[in-house]
Amino acid sequence: MISFADEAVIEVSSGKGGNGCVSFRREKYIPNGGPSGGDGGDGGDVIFCVKRNLRTLSNLRYHRFFKAKNGQDGMSWGKYGRDGDDIVIPVPPGSTIRDFETGELIHDFTVESEDEQFRFLEGGKGGWGNIHFKSSTNQAPRYAHEGKPGEVRKLKIELSIMADVGLVGFPNAGKSSLLTAFTNARPKIAPYPFTTKIPNLGVLRVDNERDVIIADIPGIIEGASEGAGLGFQFLKHISRTSCLLFMIDCSDENYLSAYDTLCAEISSYSQELAAKPRIVLCNKIDVEGAAERAREIASKIRKTDSSINVIPVSILCNQGLADARKAIMELVDKLENTQKAGAHNENVAFEKSSSSFLASRSVDEDAEVQYPGSE
Repeated sequence: MISFADEAVIEVSSGKGGNGCVSFRREKYIPNGGPSGGDGGDGGDVIFCVKRNLRTLSNLRYHRFFKAKNGQDGMSWGKYGRDGDDIVIPVPPGSTIRDFETGELIHDFTVESEDEQFRFLEGGKGGWGNIHFKSSTNQAPRYAHEGKPGEVRKLKIELSIMADVGLVGFPNAGKSSLLTAFTNARPKIAPYPFTTKIPNLGVLRVDNERDVIIADIPGIIEGASEGAGLGFQFLKHISRTSCLLFMIDCSDENYLSAYDTLCAEISSYSQELAAKPRIVLCNKIDVEGAAERAREIASKIRKTDSSINVIPVSILCNQGLADARKAIMELVDKLENTQKAGAHNENVAFEKSSSSFLASRSVDEDAEVQYPGSE
């Protein structure tokens, strides 16, 4: 039984505000006491928060209705009703919240932060008690406000795993073995296809201050774009990675066309995903004749794109893994530095344009204005 869940449909409801109270003072020696009805409490809010220890949406798949508490009604003697408790819904990092009916994106949790919260629905406001309506012309008001109703929404929660590198390959290409060799992850490994049925995450330790997160998804097969195998069900989990790591099985008889087939299937899913930088690992070079096949693959790929790094490896015999590890870290660092430089250049360009605009304004303000007929 697979407990992994990356989609869930839930219904959330904020709390109703409490009703205001209609009451009057009834005290000895105080005849005709004035109004003393208190206000109702506000209804509870619906809040989403990120929890790092969550990796799936299983908690939402089996608990589909979330309702905040209603506010308490106001009471006599000017006592206000208690506010309703908020409902806090935990979600894993990388979750997106969409409207179930329209598909509109409501919020995207893309940053792993223990304190990140999103207040989605506010509870209804509590009604005023009759204590608020006393005036010189109406000293005994006999009405109060009802509390405002809460809101009800149906939502679709989707999970896209947050990772730096996404593994792509056919079943049995060695992706899970590579994840085991590089990281602390222990996915199921067996000598038959489709042993990986759910995405797996592993952390490649670079140093004491730096990690690279690698995501392994179930193998893609030819015809996945038409629903073959597991189709594109899990490709969304590598859509946010900064780069891709292709695994080619050099012992397979279709070794030479494997890379083109994988590229075609990914392009059918998303052109943006297909355009990501990549590294190609030619695995199982320990098999007889596989090393020569790896050279053929590298020659073919470099004819189309010389910038792609093609590395022959044997995970079983621990050959080429040091080069592969180094290449992964260098590519991730390069992409991060490029992203930071781009953000810096945008800030500098904005500051320069702002400075130029302010300078032109100051020159115009200081310049002498010539009116018609002033000469």
